[in-house]
Amino acid sequence: MVTNERYLLDIWNKTTELLDLEINDSYSLQYLQTSYIHSINNNKAIIIVENNMGLAIVNNYLASINDHISRIVNGTIHCEVFIKNQYFEHFGIQKSNEVKTYFLKNKLKSDYTFENFVIGNSNVQSQVAAFTCANNPGTTYNPLFIYGNSGLGKTHLLNAIGNHVKKMFPDKKIGLISGLEFVDCVVKSSKANKLDEFKKELYDLDLLLVDDIQFIAGKEKTHEIFFSVFNELVNNRKQICLTSDCIPSEIQGLEDRIISRFNSGLNVNIESPEFETSINILKSKLTNNTDLKQTVTEDTLAYIATNFSKDVRSLEGALTRLLFYSINFKGVRNKIDLAMAMDAFKGQVVETKTELNINFIKKIICDYYGLTKQQLTSKVRTKNVATARHIAMYLSRKHLDLPYLKIGDEFGKRDHSTVMNACEKVEKQIKENPLFQKVIMEIEHLIKV
Repeated sequence: MVTNERYLLDIWNKTTELLDLEINDSYSLQYLQTSYIHSINNNKAIIIVENNMGLAIVNNYLASINDHISRIVNGTIHCEVFIKNQYFEHFGIQKSNEVKTYFLKNKLKSDYTFENFVIGNSNVQSQVAAFTCANNPGTTYNPLFIYGNSGLGKTHLLNAIGNHVKKMFPDKKIGLISGLEFVDCVVKSSKANKLDEFKKELYDLDLLLVDDIQFIAGKEKTHEIFFSVFNELVNNRKQICLTSDCIPSEIQGLEDRIISRFNSGLNVNIESPEFETSINILKSKLTNNTDLKQTVTEDTLAYIATNFSKDVRSLEGALTRLLFYSINFKGVRNKIDLAMAMDAFKGQVVETKTELNINFIKKIICDYYGLTKQQLTSKVRTKNVATARHIAMYLSRKHLDLPYLKIGDEFGKRDHSTVMNACEKVEKQIKENPLFQKVIMEIEHLIKV
């Protein structure tokens, strides 16, 4: 029988990391992360959960959990799930008087680093703020509050901060905990009359990382403990970094004094990845997939980025589905192309035809290059702006068949010869530069032509 806590915790952490890529539900993930493997014996793993809700959630994902644990231990494992109190009472197992805490060194996800965090316009502010905190813990942006919808990279940045501090300042004590786990710790410690010990453990930290802090809302005792811990750490120049699905003032049921403390530092937002960042995220995932033997075409990546860029998890899930489909239903091929992708996502992607006009082309070009419409039609001639303008003129001519003079009017009252030269220049680059040709293909896919 395997009962080594560190070994079992490592298996469960890896399992929840894999589930994190599959599940777009932070509430369920919180319950999964507070559950644990009690033991493994004769290909049977015992999973312990806190309550009936945890039991329902773990059972809901049990097939995936069985598969992941089996792969991790390189054997066939079947899991049985028990509520903690019922399990210990039924099997007569003596429970320890020790209040379990979550501040274990291997709690940090080692593969979530700044080095593999893909930066784009949607997340650059959060990345810079997080990296600054990690290099100067306790002295800059304290607390750091990162907010945004689920699946955009908040947890990645939180772990990256912890991993960087661990590497640069090995003597610093780091604690990573979720909001739901924090509430759970307060409840358990209170019942065991060990709240002071729990607070002391937090006071001793140099870096406190709390993921999904919104889950402490509405919990009066938890507010009291957290407020005390917050003041103790910040007053002693110890760093606090928090994530949430919304800004502090929008967390329903959170005390004003805590909202005020959260607002005393730096609040930064993560948004849905824009097209270029989505492409780079997909390429990063492919590069890091050492088992991948196929290449994925640029237009296929553009298709995924266009249809699944709501969040990073959606992008990763779509890519995983495509790779699964290509191997299991199409046989191993050297190349995964657009036709295969459209086949794989049949029924999931609804092709909508937007009326194609010059304003829509302008919008797509501006989104792609990160420009405003004013910049696109201005007299500015920097390389980035000029290239975007030339492509917009070319696409307007090619797909709308507008007269050169009409196109010129739409782009800052330019004359027909300027538009003609721009179109010819783009055509020449398409023929001579394969990378430029791919850019045009990506943009044309975005306007769905």
